[in-house]
Amino acid sequence: MDAIQVGLVKKTTILFPPAQYAQLARTARQRKTSVGDLVREACRIQYSSGSTEDRLSMVAELAALSLPVGTPSEMKAESVPAIESLP
Repeated sequence: MDAIQVGLVKKTTILFPPAQYAQLARTARQRKTSVGDLVREACRIQYSSGSTEDRLSMVAELAALSLPVGTPSEMKAESVPAIESLP
């Protein structure tokens, strides 16, 4: 998203710890965008109600990611500790 095209009119300064900023910069490079765009998008997602269309678009983006995900029963087994026998 180009800042000039969307008519940005307010400016703020946010200070990040070095490791967090490095992670944001890596993510921005991977997505071919700027850290500012990442922060604006995160704020929009977190603090705007957004339209149904926007939410569906975000779900579609998530679904398109190639992430290592197991079946529901595999994920449950990984997240719930095994039951131990009583002595």
